Amino acid sequence: MDKRWQVLGAGILSLIVTVGVARFAYTPLLPVMLSATPLDTALGGWLASFNYIGYLGGALTAAAVSDLRLKDRLYRLCLLLAVATTAAMALTEHYLLWSILRLIAGFSSAGGLLLASALILNWLIRHQYRSELGIHFIGMGAGIALCSLIVELFESLSFDWRGQWLGFALLAAVLAIPAWRWMPEPDTGGRTKTGSALVDCPPAPLFNRLLLAAYFCAGWGYVISATFIVDIVARQPGLESSGNWAFLVLGVAAAPAVILWDRIARRTGYVPALFLAYLLQLLGILLPALSPTLTGALLGAALFGATFIGCVGLVLTMAGRFYPTKPAKLMGRMTLSYGVAQILAPALTGMLAKELGNYTLGLYIAAAVVALGALLMTQLWRLEQHEPALARSAGG
Repeated sequence: MDKRWQVLGAGILSLIVTVGVARFAYTPLLPVMLSATPLDTALGGWLASFNYIGYLGGALTAAAVSDLRLKDRLYRLCLLLAVATTAAMALTEHYLLWSILRLIAGFSSAGGLLLASALILNWLIRHQYRSELGIHFIGMGAGIALCSLIVELFESLSFDWRGQWLGFALLAAVLAIPAWRWMPEPDTGGRTKTGSALVDCPPAPLFNRLLLAAYFCAGWGYVISATFIVDIVARQPGLESSGNWAFLVLGVAAAPAVILWDRIARRTGYVPALFLAYLLQLLGILLPALSPTLTGALLGAALFGATFIGCVGLVLTMAGRFYPTKPAKLMGRMTLSYGVAQILAPALTGMLAKELGNYTLGLYIAAAVVALGALLMTQLWRLEQHEPALARSAGG
């Protein structure tokens, strides 16, 4: 296998293991756990928040560690934690233990999203390939689609919620092997393979602050649909069995979209591409509330899947371009902003859903926050026009 595709393959599989399974298996399993365990929607929302608290811890760790070799070791630890915590979810019904497991699973998600992204982007830049993460982030969409299909399979085989968690753990264990073996040991030299120097181009402080705020807004919008989409659809009259299919559509739309967003960014620059992604994500969040039909649910899932992954991939690629010698530096700070939103949003939305009996208000709040993010992107766009050096470092 060509070395570049082997490295990208390691990244794709790491995302399926640490994000697709360790994070997103919970979404299609949530309705099953709500019906078969003492869990309710409020507690389910808090479990999602604990997962993101763990992810925040992983982001802090990734931002604090500058040694690429240590990042590589942490990446491999995250693969092991993703498998172990997924299996352990089946072994208890104790809410405190579930919370701890979701916390650790959240930490492991940083392995695929941040550590693997940093290692792969560093490898691509050093070997003078195009410094884009679109192909790597196929793993997120593929992981979501795979989880939804496997849940359908497990349900057809009459697996209970415990059997489904164990099945996911087995899948993660199998995929973690190539994700481990194909990731190369990092090169810590200061030059590319042809001898060119790697030079960091930090963004202006104001640009950095606006980007952090905008990414917080994207995190809020992302986590509501990512956590509750299956239950949102399943609560609609006549759509009780359609939740997993909406999740499948979300994943299928996300997998190829990351490459499309890379191409859009080449033509427009990263900030204009992100502005477009925010607007389409806003529509994707609103559609299930505005059109409580199967068509509305599936179209909303497709729009959301195609845009949330674009926001993540474009922002992290841009962060890596600012800091090619230490790409996780800004990636970690960006993910902290994204992660804080992911802690607050599901807990609030879960409590509102429990009180109101539906997710409509939570969806409207998420849409409003994403609209604010789009507005912040317009300010970033203006800032780029007035700072050519900044525009060159952040542009396509």
